Amino acid sequence: EVQLVESGGGSAQAGGSLRLSCAASGIPWSSYSMGWFRQAPGKEREGVAYINTDGILSYADSVKGRFTISQDNAKNMLYLQMNSLKPEDTAMYYCALDRRWWLTPAPPHEYNYWGQGTQVTVSS
Repeated sequence: EVQLVESGGGSAQAGGSLRLSCAASGIPWSSYSMGWFRQAPGKEREGVAYINTDGILSYADSVKGRFTISQDNAKNMLYLQMNSLKPEDTAMYYCALDRRWWLTPAPPHEYNYWGQGTQVTVSS
């Protein structure tokens, strides 16, 4: 069974940095896609950054140049380095996995497996 566990959330000042981690286990496929998503109160869940098993990356316009997604396939870890944080980055952040290999980012409802989320709060 696929399990995803996020960690690394917390509080930061605007302009600061946080690094999120997602430990994945039980993945039976050699090709798949993963992503980081976030959901603020009263808002829909949105994609932040995406990566597939070939290392193809994609970012939401709102985080380009500030966030970096990466993976360590040997350790089954997914990361999100968040720099130059803004108050509008405040949200619950989730990592997700889809067993399909996506060349271009897929919307949240396409992802089959989700972590429990980690809260990120950015103060001005």
